[in-house]
Amino acid sequence: MTVIGVITRGKYGHRLIDTIKEHSDFLVVSADLPELVPVFIEEPDEFLDSMNFDLSVFSAEIVVTYSLHPDLTSAIAKLAAEAGVRSLIIPGGPSRASVTELKKISEASGMDIEVDEICCTLEPNSANRPFAEIFGSPVLKVKTENGKIAKVDVIKGAPCGSTWYMAKEIVGVPVKDAPPKAGLLIQHYPCRASRGDMGGIHESGELHKQAFIKALENEE
Repeated sequence: MTVIGVITRGKYGHRLIDTIKEHSDFLVVSADLPELVPVFIEEPDEFLDSMNFDLSVFSAEIVVTYSLHPDLTSAIAKLAAEAGVRSLIIPGGPSRASVTELKKISEASGMDIEVDEICCTLEPNSANRPFAEIFGSPVLKVKTENGKIAKVDVIKGAPCGSTWYMAKEIVGVPVKDAPPKAGLLIQHYPCRASRGDMGGIHESGELHKQAFIKALENEE
């Protein structure tokens, strides 16, 4: 059985755990980080030790960390590499991770490290399969009847669960209105991607709009 490790921090990461349990047969192991941490952590290894961080999360071959802190993320990456983790997925983008340090860790250990601004851009590679074959950049299968959306099957969806929400809510929408509606529904979902600029939640909405267009073009 595939085991996925999830490192949560405050409100971040719990929705991923729920999505994995609902839409896959993967086993989830998790470890928690405190929501409030210092801006700068001089000795992150000691910090993790002091809070009794659960190292069993690194028993998974694929780990997603919502540490969202450059110092903590680098320390977690080192621990993951030492434990033999195959793939480390880091949401939150480069502003929450020391990309230079992570690149060094990846090159020294051979562990695949991916830093994503939003997790719905995740694509499969040899290290993150089978997780990224189910969770990541959206892939849909659509059935239409009488000019309306009759059914949407999610082949692959966003780790936050927004794709499955959209697939349910869009049934009955006229075909011509469905792609932009799909993107809008994603933006209405309580996703925690950044808002207020052209990236973040707006990029996620556009990804789902394009996935819907492609699904309509490929309808059997």
